[in-house]
Amino acid sequence: MSAGPYNYSYIFKYIIIGDMGVGKSCLLHQFTEKKFMADCPHTIGVEFGTRIIEVAGQKIKLQIWDTAGQERFRAVTRSYYRGAAGALMVYDVTRRSTYNHLSSWLTDARNLTNPNTVIFLIGNKGDLDAQRDVTYEEAQQFAEENGLMFVEASAKTGENVEEAFLETAKKIYQNIQDGSLDLNAAESGVQHKPNGGQAGAGGRATLNNSSAGQTRENCSC
Repeated sequence: MSAGPYNYSYIFKYIIIGDMGVGKSCLLHQFTEKKFMADCPHTIGVEFGTRIIEVAGQKIKLQIWDTAGQERFRAVTRSYYRGAAGALMVYDVTRRSTYNHLSSWLTDARNLTNPNTVIFLIGNKGDLDAQRDVTYEEAQQFAEENGLMFVEASAKTGENVEEAFLETAKKIYQNIQDGSLDLNAAESGVQHKPNGGQAGAGGRATLNNSSAGQTRENCSC
């Protein structure tokens, strides 16, 4: 294959938001590494991962910022909302409190991103159905009322993880094609690299699928 790691047409910026312990880092790791982190630790500040996908024949690099869920980091993580093309908003289907806080996370996402940011609601830990505290139907209704895409997923088994990231990218790409997303706007969260792009001087490419050395605390997600 001639397509190297820097041969892509677009870069989409994603953020992952939601309460502490819902499995945001585990979802990112499952998507970028195809592995489940059983001892998934709490994120302090933000972490970063990338993966190149294909949508409608176009190679797209996803730059994914995994934000901390603790309230004490909200002021720091809010700065990463700006210029996000996609926002994955995560709750834990076994913890109703994380679902009840979605309105607050959605308010931040709507206020701090651009009007065309694609927001995808993910109910994580769908494999723990016996411990379920939030029904699929009520979450689906919340998503419909707020114009969100929605799926239940499992970072542990990998179920629907790929779908959530890819469907978000497809919607962003659709917004580009129909002209509703202005690529010249700094806050669009999309960079177009019509010549496929080269490694260049950008240091971000070296952070591929890594946590960028962020400090972390132990927990059980």
